[in-house]
Amino acid sequence: MKLTAIRKFTGRLELVTGLHIGSGNNEMHIGGTDNPVLKNPITQEPYIPGSSLKGKIRSLLEWKLGVVGQTQGKPLGFRDINGLLGAEREAAKNLLKLFGGAPEGAGQDMKLVEEIGPTRLAFWDCPLTRSWVEEMSRRNLLLTETKMENMIDRIQGVAVNPRNTERVPAGASFDFALTLRVHDDEDLRATVFEGLKLLELTGLGGSVSRGYGKVKFAELKLDGEDVLPELARIDLAVAA
Repeated sequence: MKLTAIRKFTGRLELVTGLHIGSGNNEMHIGGTDNPVLKNPITQEPYIPGSSLKGKIRSLLEWKLGVVGQTQGKPLGFRDINGLLGAEREAAKNLLKLFGGAPEGAGQDMKLVEEIGPTRLAFWDCPLTRSWVEEMSRRNLLLTETKMENMIDRIQGVAVNPRNTERVPAGASFDFALTLRVHDDEDLRATVFEGLKLLELTGLGGSVSRGYGKVKFAELKLDGEDVLPELARIDLAVAA
């Protein structure tokens, strides 16, 4: 197996609705929010972790392949491929090539491990686009918003358990970067594009079922060439 190229996706990921990716800070602060977003500890600017993108896209592709029940909700592994045949087996192998798989100890098919090789995709953290940050500063606006939420008592018709959630507002944009290692001139781009389209269709972060986290690619390039039209041409009936 020979590394023959490293290809780079770059672009701009824009929020259609407010995004919440939590910081995991459960402490209550006077005047603070109950549920803050993740921020860069130096700049205090929100960002999208590469791990969030990788986990969501991998999960969506595994759901589309139909292996989530077989893996009992865990990420697809080498042993899970043994029960697959034909096109499904090849698609599962491509997922492991792109996203990697953890070692599974004794009994692992080492020939399969060698065939799949190293993880091809590297997802990078996505910082806020500088032009958007500068625009917010010029307009004297904050980089996040606080959204109030309540649960409604169905019988009394009153709000109970009020809480507030911090979000990055709709319209914000993040610099997107993804690198793809190519071995022996293989072509795994179709699966990558499918994963990016599924991300647009389903959203990112928490509370997606309540309208949070809808995103779209405002720009997308592969090695400097515009591939946004290629993403748009993906058959939504197949990717949905």
